[in-house]
Amino acid sequence: MAFDIEMIKAVYERMPARVEAARKLVGRPLTLTEKILYSHLWEGTPTSTFERGKSYVDFAPDRVAMQDATAQMALLQFMQAGRPKVAVPSTVHCDHLIEAKVESKTDLSVAVNKNKEVYDFLSSVSDKYGLGFWKPGAGIIHQVVLENYAFPGGMMIGTDSHTVNAGGLGMIAIGVGGADACDVMAGLAWELKFPKLIGVKLTGKLNGWTSAKDVILKVAGILTVKGGTGAVVEYFGEGVTSMSCTGKGTIANMGAEIGATTSTFGYDESMARYLSSTGRADVAALADTIKEHLTADPEVYADPATYFDQVIEIDLDTLEPHLNGPFTPDLATPISQMKALAEKNGWPTKVEVGLIGSCTNSSYEDISRAASLARQVAAKGLKTKAEYTITPGSEQVRYTIERDGFIDTFESIGGKVFSNACGPCIGQWARPGAEKGEKNTIVHSFNRNFAKRADGNPNTYAFVGSPELVTALAIAGDLTFNPLTDYLTNEAGEQVKLDAPTGDELPTKGFAVEDAGYQAPAEDGSSVEVKVSPTSDRLQLLDPFSPWEGTDLKGLKLLIKAKGKCTTDHISMAGPWLKYRGHLDNISNNMLIGALNYFNEKTDNVKNQLIGEYGPVPATQRAYKAAGIGTIVVGDSNYGEGSSREHAAMEPRHLGVRVVLVKSFARIHETNLKKQGMLAITFANEADYDLIQEDDTIDIIGLTTFAPGVQLQVVLNHADGSSDTIAVNHSYNDQQIEWFKAGGALNIIRANVGK
Repeated sequence: MAFDIEMIKAVYERMPARVEAARKLVGRPLTLTEKILYSHLWEGTPTSTFERGKSYVDFAPDRVAMQDATAQMALLQFMQAGRPKVAVPSTVHCDHLIEAKVESKTDLSVAVNKNKEVYDFLSSVSDKYGLGFWKPGAGIIHQVVLENYAFPGGMMIGTDSHTVNAGGLGMIAIGVGGADACDVMAGLAWELKFPKLIGVKLTGKLNGWTSAKDVILKVAGILTVKGGTGAVVEYFGEGVTSMSCTGKGTIANMGAEIGATTSTFGYDESMARYLSSTGRADVAALADTIKEHLTADPEVYADPATYFDQVIEIDLDTLEPHLNGPFTPDLATPISQMKALAEKNGWPTKVEVGLIGSCTNSSYEDISRAASLARQVAAKGLKTKAEYTITPGSEQVRYTIERDGFIDTFESIGGKVFSNACGPCIGQWARPGAEKGEKNTIVHSFNRNFAKRADGNPNTYAFVGSPELVTALAIAGDLTFNPLTDYLTNEAGEQVKLDAPTGDELPTKGFAVEDAGYQAPAEDGSSVEVKVSPTSDRLQLLDPFSPWEGTDLKGLKLLIKAKGKCTTDHISMAGPWLKYRGHLDNISNNMLIGALNYFNEKTDNVKNQLIGEYGPVPATQRAYKAAGIGTIVVGDSNYGEGSSREHAAMEPRHLGVRVVLVKSFARIHETNLKKQGMLAITFANEADYDLIQEDDTIDIIGLTTFAPGVQLQVVLNHADGSSDTIAVNHSYNDQQIEWFKAGGALNIIRANVGK
């Protein structure tokens, strides 16, 4: 029986009536996205309609999922909320803190010892408050969720941007910060701006070398890293129904790379097959009883332009395998064009490492198709030219592919199997020689390829592709190799061509596992004691942030004017810093160290106006804090894209930054800033970004009458005595303004305990 089956039954029992009520209110057929959203309103049965991209709406998600790096801060916040138990089914997954270095067993053993304090904390908190706990080695959160918790028509939030992976099973699954998760676990409503809708129609059928990964790589090229911001992407068409459920998961997973709120697919036979194969035939049977409500109304897909804000159409019959990158996941190149583009741009063409797996591409189908290529190495007398690594997504997948001989196949071509964890995908890769900073190329089937992300080397050119294409390029050792047309010279000097990959959607013998890694919470956690040592450098109990002082903010110093792309990796790096995710003061020492200073084109080097000298960003900010001086961070477009990590908002808040002023925000980061009581504002005129000078002292005017839709004024007091006054916008509603005034949303929750 599936986890939380009674909750799923309740969702399905109420969904038809709520969908019908919404359809009457809206007065037209509904998309799948609208059906799920309207059936998860906090108020219950819908009584009003909402405007896409404008209306703030309160929702009631069915469940919460957290990975270990973000769960620490989320649960430290939840501990302050005064609630005895989580209000909705919630889980913690230990996948981020395991470094890929030697091989699976060794790396896991090292991680368990190294992170014992954190794992014990998460385990005890889960016991006390009723959360399911997935131990280190159990697998990557998103793969484990897909295998165990995701269900068609459900709504989930998770403290990781790739929570959206569950959209492959027909959910509305959305990445959030820990404060949002804390709200829902505390039994409160979760707020989201009602999203715009992008429809993607897939015609034809995947064939040959082309895979589901190529669909989202193509979409990323069309929409760019911010083209999906504020929108849900809904996929439909014959190309969708002919695709595997895990293939849909891959597409949904990388929707985070276009800034989409989430992506989703209508319930179909592939989902039913996957549910049954993963031990949830009971969920499939329930879904079958209301399947007309688990997809859009027929009129929607027949005339999508009428119902979606934007429609994209992709023909799978002619879609080419793609490689996206380097340094950004939206630079999409069909493999047939890679040779010319690499030569034009001077990209290193020797492939040093090919890495497959991750939460994006570690399904049984992915691994089996890659294995079909690995078998050809011996069969065709070839030798793999690049290093090759495999990161299984879960212990269930790992155990099954070992049983079916795939791991032996990979090892026969020199492949190295890492732990069932995030590993290289999030920078947890102890890559030999990376510290030398040499220019090189890697290819991987992960989702992100920002500079320094995988191995910490800013000169590693990382390209994103399907597991099949990555395997082929690792065999060839050449970025310009096109397996559809090109030949390789084998060890006997013969010209041979790789056959197109083949594989099984699901294991013919079924999935198998000895120990999936799940730990159920204590029946009664009231007596469980959660200990946090006051001398720990890994964990730190939180103190409430101070409320707004009730005045305009004057005399702020400019901390940094960030130039160009500034992701959450730039604001709060992962990699070696992951160990401090439960200690706010320690991890604040990485604040904005990756951001490029507009004035000197350097990272982690800003001017301290108090002494007129340059130094690291965190140290400079700590000097301002010690002097009782507030600061402002200025940024470019799509500021805070990438991971959902709320540390990128909590660190500036903790160190005394008061305001973040940018051209535009990524959705999750803007919400995280608001939740922590920060002032997140945008230039009314983006050209005003150029007016910001290095020695500016800045005033924010209009906060005493702070109101939704009303602009604020920013006064730039320049060092030469002149000044500029500019208008800035904000997207705060009444509730979010109360978060600001209270010093953070958690302060309001705490104040209402027992009321």
